[in-house]
Amino acid sequence: MAPRLGFLCRWGKEKDPQKGTPVVVTMEKPNFSVVEIDGPDAAFRPVEKSRGKNTKQVTWILLLKANRAVGCIAWLVTVLWTLLGTIKKRLIYRQGIAIEGGKLGRGRLLFGVIRVFLVTSIGILAFEMLAYFKGWHYFQHSNLHIPQASELQGLLHSLYVAWLTCRAEYIAPLIQTLSKFCIVLFLIQSVDRMILCFGCLWIKYKRIEPKIEGDPFRSDDVEGGGYKYPMVLVQIPMCNEREVYEQSISAVCQIDWPRDHLLIQVLDDSDDESIQLLIKAEVAKWSHKGVNIVYRHRLVRTGYKAGNLKSAMSCDYVRDYEFVAIFDADFQPNPDFLKLTVPHFKDNPELGLVQARWSFVNRDENLLTRLQNINLCFHFEVEQQVNGVFLNFFGFNGTAGVWRIKALEESGGWLERTTVEDMDIAVRAHLNGWKFVFLNDVKVLCEVPESYEAYRKQQHRWHSGPMQLFRLSLPAVISSKISAWKKANLILLFFLLRKLILPFYSFTLFCIILPLTMFVPEAELPVWVICYVPVFMSLLNILPSPKSFPFIVPYLLFENTMSVTKFNAMVSGLFQLGSSYEWIVTKKAGRSSESDLLAAAERDSKITNQAQIYRGASESEISELTHLKERKEVVSAPVKKVNKLYRKELALAFLLLLASLRSLLAAQGVHFYFLMFQGVTFLLVGLDLIGEQMS
Repeated sequence: MAPRLGFLCRWGKEKDPQKGTPVVVTMEKPNFSVVEIDGPDAAFRPVEKSRGKNTKQVTWILLLKANRAVGCIAWLVTVLWTLLGTIKKRLIYRQGIAIEGGKLGRGRLLFGVIRVFLVTSIGILAFEMLAYFKGWHYFQHSNLHIPQASELQGLLHSLYVAWLTCRAEYIAPLIQTLSKFCIVLFLIQSVDRMILCFGCLWIKYKRIEPKIEGDPFRSDDVEGGGYKYPMVLVQIPMCNEREVYEQSISAVCQIDWPRDHLLIQVLDDSDDESIQLLIKAEVAKWSHKGVNIVYRHRLVRTGYKAGNLKSAMSCDYVRDYEFVAIFDADFQPNPDFLKLTVPHFKDNPELGLVQARWSFVNRDENLLTRLQNINLCFHFEVEQQVNGVFLNFFGFNGTAGVWRIKALEESGGWLERTTVEDMDIAVRAHLNGWKFVFLNDVKVLCEVPESYEAYRKQQHRWHSGPMQLFRLSLPAVISSKISAWKKANLILLFFLLRKLILPFYSFTLFCIILPLTMFVPEAELPVWVICYVPVFMSLLNILPSPKSFPFIVPYLLFENTMSVTKFNAMVSGLFQLGSSYEWIVTKKAGRSSESDLLAAAERDSKITNQAQIYRGASESEISELTHLKERKEVVSAPVKKVNKLYRKELALAFLLLLASLRSLLAAQGVHFYFLMFQGVTFLLVGLDLIGEQMS
């Protein structure tokens, strides 16, 4: 039986005589006296909290709190004043701003549509708020109540009722149907992303990675003839790469490989003669040091990078080489790159490609580079690694990879039909049965675009090219001899889901439907679509780069804004529009790695060896190069770089801010504060990225 705990309540009650006999204790000759007191002794009295504090201490505490409050208010006022001053300077007085003048006709239509939509949205939002404060509520239990004629009060009231009727009967059903379709695509893509993440975790848990059996480069094996170094061709395609040509050629020439088994091709497509002379001098310098390096320049630049690589592979001496490694102009491989990649081809005749991972020297340069680092880390750590382990197929990244030349030749070589020649050759090699290996632990340093203009053009090419390739290669995929599940993976996942559906639903759901719900509340999106699922998927994307976790909210909003550019590129590539065939070289900043800094002493000796370098050049080239160096020594006045204002992106950012405000008014509780924070962050990220402070 449980003990009874209520005895305290009956402490003063009269005792029941039936429950026992009372005991009486008598004390004889007590030696104490009873004194009646009014309260507790002074030693046991509670000490007042204010006791011990004099007036001077209280005054100092109040002054300290007041100082903190004033400092906080001053900080908030300073931040607000700086933000307003920046907006005033950029948008009103246009100081330090250059309106984008190139290709105005192409973006004029989109900007006009966004501007009309923005003005309409502002007007309707103001009308909605007026109706709300006037008390015109006609929605109860999701049913539209149309007032009688006697209830109408003026023309404005009648127009509002007509708008409610049209909105509920005609506009809302269409938006709801489209939103449901996009939500289904959103969930399918989210499931695919989760499966890739689970595959990556499984690889980490089981420690699955491509391994080389033994050490093929042990001294005893080499002396005994156990390993023969294969002939390797290294290609460095470049075009007007003034900022990065020197560090790229220097890094490739320092690769640890027998010189009689290595040939480096510098494939220069530059149309600037001054850059050509600089690259020739760099090639001559390393050639004098004993490096087997050649310089090639095409007079007719057709086919862009694919045409450049195709022309280099047509040389007669290429027949003597078994493998070819490709590095773009901004890539700086480590000296042990070939020793970490080429041995994977040994005893594996079906292997056609070994792809290494990219690492970025300027990932912490600004907010834009940090956001790009999140996407690219997920691409290599999750997508490329999982597809390489479980499918032996992934898209070639165009650089930092080693190809078996036989695989290139049997797959048709480099073709100039798309702007993604790397993905094109990878798909054709996969259809011919070649396997790929991705090395996540072999990293090659490179750069990511630091300006928004360069990043936008790069993303346009990366998203228009796959749609060109899908349209051109679909008949070959269907008629190929690979298994049915590989065909399904190539068509449904590789092309449709990750290259077409992803930009489509991102643009439609978050840039079209979300702003429309601002003045069509009947089609309001569920909170889990706006909040929970996107945040969860963003967390998954950031897992490969945990240091980027503080940028989760800007990353989420930035991806939604960039969906406009990606959707436009996808449509242009799918329907063969003119912009889909544009190839614009991504502008580099020439960031140096640690190896470049260690090689600074070697560059200082360049002047002493100048006479020896010039032996392989003509007199006209020497005079021209000397003239260029004299011009570089002249200290010119620093030119202040200006910011560019992208009006379309700014208008879209403000439109999505209004959409978040409308959803904010409809949400409740924590959703209210989340959407308010989302809207404010949208404005700040838009000002930072669209204003584009160029370093």
